[in-house]
Amino acid sequence: MKYLLLVCVDPTIEPGEEPGEIERWLDRLGESRLIGNALLGPTTAGTVRVRRSERLVTDGPYAETKEFVAGFDVIDVATRDEALEIAAAHPVAKFGAIEVREFWEGD
Repeated sequence: MKYLLLVCVDPTIEPGEEPGEIERWLDRLGESRLIGNALLGPTTAGTVRVRRSERLVTDGPYAETKEFVAGFDVIDVATRDEALEIAAAHPVAKFGAIEVREFWEGD
């Protein structure tokens, strides 16, 4: 099953990462990590909505919150529990949050 790990951070909290911690986490994942990357901050975001056939674009993220999505990883593992274990081992989980979402594999 494929899972999306959304890496969420609060810019007011100082990261507690040790050098090389992310690289060690990535090495442990091996081939179960399909893709991932860091994202630019929310000031570069744009939110698009279409209302009555009119495109509305708002600068910034879709939600006004202190925390923002700083990166993502897509993993392919056997169970939700395994995905949650991987998320708990992510270095950012110590000072931020990792949201785990299963991909929809409907018809």
